[in-house]
Order: sequence, then C-alpha cells, then structure tokens
Amino acid sequence: MSLKLFILAALVAVASAGAIGTVIDTDYDPNPQYSYSYDVQDALTGDSKGASETRDGDVVKGSYNFVEADGTRRVVDYTADPLNGFNAVVRNEAAAKTVVAKVAAPVAVAHPVAYHQPIAYHQPIAYASPFHTKIIG
Repeated sequence: MSLKLFILAALVAVASAGAIGTVIDTDYDPNPQYSYSYDVQDALTGDSKGASETRDGDVVKGSYNFVEADGTRRVVDYTADPLNGFNAVVRNEAAAKTVVAKVAAPVAVAHPVAYHQPIAYHQPIAYASPFHTKIIG
C-alpha cells in the first residue's frame, strides 16, 4: 500500500513541476454557437408540436410548443445564461379549432346471431388406480 502512495505522490510532483505536458482539448470551442428548429403538423394523428433553440456563447434562447389533449396549445419560452441561470415563461393559448372525432356508423347485421346454451359438463370417468388407499373413518 505504501508503494502505491509513493507512486501517486511521485506522479503528482512530476505533474505539478510541469514535466508532464498538459492535455489540450482540440475540440474545445470558446464561443459555441448553434441553432436548430423543427415543426410537426400531422393531420392523421393530430400531433402538433415544434421547437427552436439558439446558442451564442454561454447564452441559450429557445421555445417549444405542443397541443394538449384538451386542444389548448402550451408554449414555453426560455433563456439560460451564466448571470441569470435558467428562466422559462409558460403560457397556454386557446384552442384554434375544435377537433371532431370521426366515428364510423354501426354495421347492420342481416341475421341476428343465435346464442346457444353452454354444453353440459359430465362427471369425470372413473378409472382404476394402481395405488390402494384405505379410508379410516
């Protein structure tokens, strides 16, 4: 155990003396920037949602929205930065249109279905057992 501690201490001393080069992340971007958005409007399923977001350095701004089951649209606008942290404003917008469910008409049956009485069940058939038991009673 003391050998492990000695090796660890030696590595720390060598690293702090600058003998081991520092690791440089070549993918590091000091001013990251991106932007994206999407929008889904599916008439078949009624799915309606969207989102967008942009980042400029340490500041992120965005929003997303979706239609809830009652038809209202929820919209969330948000920002995030080192000074103010994450902040979101949520609002609900009234339904733009009434969703009408299409229901198929019932199918007419030409001949009523006849229901029969259940099949009668019988007692199990007696069988000979290779074991003999004596009932004391």
